[in-house]
Amino acid sequence: MSVDTQTVKRIAGLARIAITDEHAARMAPELGQILGWIEMLGEVDTTGVEPMTAVIPNHLRLRDDVVNDGGIRDLLMKNAPQGEHGFFTVPKVIE
Repeated sequence: MSVDTQTVKRIAGLARIAITDEHAARMAPELGQILGWIEMLGEVDTTGVEPMTAVIPNHLRLRDDVVNDGGIRDLLMKNAPQGEHGFFTVPKVIE
């Protein structure tokens, strides 16, 4: 597929990229080559090939989604500069 300078300018305009005439003229053959490579990929026979997300099988190791209270309030409160009744206290910001 051949790409002309006007097509390059239109694509640049859609992408909101400022481009000069000489830069568009240089980009036209490059984009044409890229589209040629894409056409070559379309000719590859992929029947019987399963889609994949990676070249090796990956299995996510997920923990059980269990609701709990955490049970570590006292441990967390040791890190608090100030605490009261099991909660963090901070200085008043709005008067």
